[in-house]
Amino acid sequence: QVRVVESGGGSVQAGGSLRLSCTPSGGSFSVGAAGWYRQISGDQRERVATIRKDGIINYSDFVKGRFTISRDNAKNTVYLQMDSLKPEDTGVYVCNLQDYGGIWTLWGQGTLVTVSS
Repeated sequence: QVRVVESGGGSVQAGGSLRLSCTPSGGSFSVGAAGWYRQISGDQRERVATIRKDGIINYSDFVKGRFTISRDNAKNTVYLQMDSLKPEDTGVYVCNLQDYGGIWTLWGQGTLVTVSS
């Protein structure tokens, strides 16, 4: 069964950087569209950044100019480079992957990012 493997979370001081990674594991799953979300509560998530299959990228206003979403098709992996981190960026970041055919959607378990002042 395919699952999402996330990595890269951790604790940093304000102004620091982290890079999150997300890749499918356990089966055949070619990544099409992808996105990073931040868990708010329960099953509520807010969008952080998304990248479409055609490469079109969208960022939420609160991360524009600081975060960069990218993909490495050869590695079937999506990244979120987080720079100039602020304490309010603290939270659990969850990766969403859609297969290239746009049929399947997978969610990761989330990785914790903690930014101290």
